[in-house]
Amino acid sequence: MPLQVTALYAALLGIVGIVLMGMVGRERGRAKISLNDGNIKPLIEANRRHMNWVENVPFILLLVAIAELNGGSKTWLHVMGSVLLIARLIHPFGINTEKMMMWQRAVGTGGTLIVGLAAIVTVLWQLIAR
Repeated sequence: MPLQVTALYAALLGIVGIVLMGMVGRERGRAKISLNDGNIKPLIEANRRHMNWVENVPFILLLVAIAELNGGSKTWLHVMGSVLLIARLIHPFGINTEKMMMWQRAVGTGGTLIVGLAAIVTVLWQLIAR
């Protein structure tokens, strides 16, 4: 069974991840730093934007893929994928070394958390309901 819904969001979120990776490379080039962050704020921010994506997106996409393989509703899968995509598009704009909490970070984190929990509950529900 092809994972058409998961594939769509994996590709779109992959674009976000590649852009964030490119931003890290750009800041490394500007700072002339190969490893670590040199305590340079733009590089720290770019690193955290990318690493936050790495820490969250693959795990949640895996859960969405499992839900899809278990016959999850395409509508529900699209809701989870759309919310995750929107959250991950907004979140990087809230990473700032000067301010702890910006609305973009709160919305991005909240949306990501909600989708992660929804995917977990969906997969557990699918297992229990069988």
